[in-house]
Amino acid sequence: MQGHKVVSHDEWIAARKVYLAEEKAFTRARDALSKKRRELPWEKVEKNYVFNTPDGKQSLADLFGDKSQLIIYHFMLGPGWEAGCPSCSLIADHFDGATIHLAQRDIAFVVVSRAPLPEIEKFKARMGWKFDWVSSFSSDFNHDYQVSLSSEEKASGKVLYNYEIIKEFPSDERPGASVFFKNPAGEVFHTYSTYGRGLDILIGAYNLIDLAPKGRDEDGLRYGMAWVRHHDRYDGAVVDTKASYQQPKSASCCD
Repeated sequence: MQGHKVVSHDEWIAARKVYLAEEKAFTRARDALSKKRRELPWEKVEKNYVFNTPDGKQSLADLFGDKSQLIIYHFMLGPGWEAGCPSCSLIADHFDGATIHLAQRDIAFVVVSRAPLPEIEKFKARMGWKFDWVSSFSSDFNHDYQVSLSSEEKASGKVLYNYEIIKEFPSDERPGASVFFKNPAGEVFHTYSTYGRGLDILIGAYNLIDLAPKGRDEDGLRYGMAWVRHHDRYDGAVVDTKASYQQPKSASCCD
């Protein structure tokens, strides 16, 4: 940060107004892209997915509750893991404050992981989260939505993720978000899914960090999100060495 250009107030205002024009153009472009997202075609969900929840077994349609729209966050917590992915946990730290507002816009919000429900409940209690979190254990749901590795994929070394075949991923579980709509007849449609860097918009902390002079300041790190810890592990930078999940060696799970 040393040697950064320092100018008079009038020069600062002039530079800021030039950048403001670019910000407005970006905002309009983002609005146009969001409109195109809403105009994408839907696919009908034909498979009967069943989830283990604190209220017993529920179908995908049940997860909507009394809402017609459902957003699912695919959280990286696999069977036998001692803790969830730190990057997913950073994203999840934003959920509890948002869910009450989503409900006012006819949106249900549920987190899904492949870990058995007792393992989810244990980690959820540790982190102090309140949002709905269910298990897709023994279901095809995670694999069908590109967030869990099948034994065949693991053997072949080729994985479908973010709509393309990649040679490897540093974990059997991967992050993502999927969106669904339920019509009055009870039919469920898959409207959208996003993965990798497409999840960046969910990280409110990053949006604030991006405003600061140093920005994300991640260039010298081993990978983009190497600084991230579970929120109860920052004091003393204690790392959960027993976790089955291993952070990527060269890239963030949200690249």
